[in-house]
Amino acid sequence: MDRVTLRGLRARGHHGVFERERIEGQTFVVDLTLFLDTRPAAASDDLTRTAHYGVIAEEVTAVIAGDPVDLIETLAQRIADQCLRHEVVEEVEVVVHKPDAPITVPFDDVTITIRRSRA
Repeated sequence: MDRVTLRGLRARGHHGVFERERIEGQTFVVDLTLFLDTRPAAASDDLTRTAHYGVIAEEVTAVIAGDPVDLIETLAQRIADQCLRHEVVEEVEVVVHKPDAPITVPFDDVTITIRRSRA
């Protein structure tokens, strides 16, 4: 499988288990790797035969900004489900970063990584 990767998609969301997270919101960052066969698109030079990463980026940021969930695991699953709605995407890896997670010790980032496929 070929890969199309988007890194650093950012949007503000209101996800988390704490009331402050729900009220104030925070920035979430998402990295995506879309697995697909790009040969049909390359042979025809036709955008409709590949993953339109501009559209997918807009859809993913809409999921982040959309209905709140408690867990970043749930957010990652929703993002994966959205990506797999594109017929050419066979598999997706989603990394959700929560750099402003409510942790009481110094840290750089919190992430969840999931990989989902049509099968």
